[in-house]
Amino acid sequence: MGAMSARPNPEAAAQQAENTAPHRAGFACFVGRPNAGKSTLTNALVGQKVAITSNRPQTTRHTVRGIVHRPDAQLILVDTPGLHKPRTLLGERLNDVVRTTWAEVDVIGFCLPADQKLGPGDKYIVKELAGIKKTPKIAIITKSDLVESKQLAEQLLAVSRLGEELGFEWAEIIPVSAVKGDQVGLLADLIAPLLPESPPLYPEGDLTDEPEMVMVAELIREAALEGVRDELPHSIAVVVEEMLPREDRPADKPLLDIHANVYIERPSQKGIIIGPKGQRLKDVGTKSRKHIEALLGTPVFLDLHVKVAKDWQRDPKQLRKLGF
Repeated sequence: MGAMSARPNPEAAAQQAENTAPHRAGFACFVGRPNAGKSTLTNALVGQKVAITSNRPQTTRHTVRGIVHRPDAQLILVDTPGLHKPRTLLGERLNDVVRTTWAEVDVIGFCLPADQKLGPGDKYIVKELAGIKKTPKIAIITKSDLVESKQLAEQLLAVSRLGEELGFEWAEIIPVSAVKGDQVGLLADLIAPLLPESPPLYPEGDLTDEPEMVMVAELIREAALEGVRDELPHSIAVVVEEMLPREDRPADKPLLDIHANVYIERPSQKGIIIGPKGQRLKDVGTKSRKHIEALLGTPVFLDLHVKVAKDWQRDPKQLRKLGF
């Protein structure tokens, strides 16, 4: 009996190793063609809606960061706009933002949808990634729930070969389904050890360090895009002018007044956003208000106005004013 008790207990040993393992913290960004599932994945990892998701490409303009808190690591997700061949000044600015972000993160996750063939857009991005030598790169096959296992295997192989062709090896290749929650936790497990040793960089409760006004603007913009994507894909910008607690309210019944402007490029687009008898704008208000109240945890009065900022995507002065 005595001899037996001297045997090491593997669970206890593992537990002890875990306790002495250094805490890690750092930045990761997901890259990929527009609509490759980057924002949905960010939201799935963080477990709360932080990045604007839309099935229209190029809706993420701000670097929205989601923060994943784990006992052993803190993962800060930087969501960059999709890299694409620029057509406008805004496009060029966005691409510069992307490259700067890539150079500053600890891990890069390249997102490739399982249900779409590797295209020139993907190759363009991976080629850019190959130039960033030091940063570990993970290939993430998103939307894995949309395909059979054979197609998924082909996609995993294709992305592995692409790395070889460009002379680098992926640190990991993993299929995930953010919508179904498949392997999302495993992805976080794979990213964590690639981060530098560091205490947490953000307090426990934080989910994102985007200023609240910017997130509120994004939620309004998402709702405004909902019904009019085909007519006004990129010509909507939203600026929150002010967020003020309403005075003379009892402490247990606070109300936050939010005044925001929805900017479009041409007067002819005004009717599209406002809709017959103002119904569409009303819907935008109702819809975004629900999300904003959930985000801020307080009742909100939302005052929305539609304004024209002529050709703002091409005008440096307007771009600055609208926060780009």
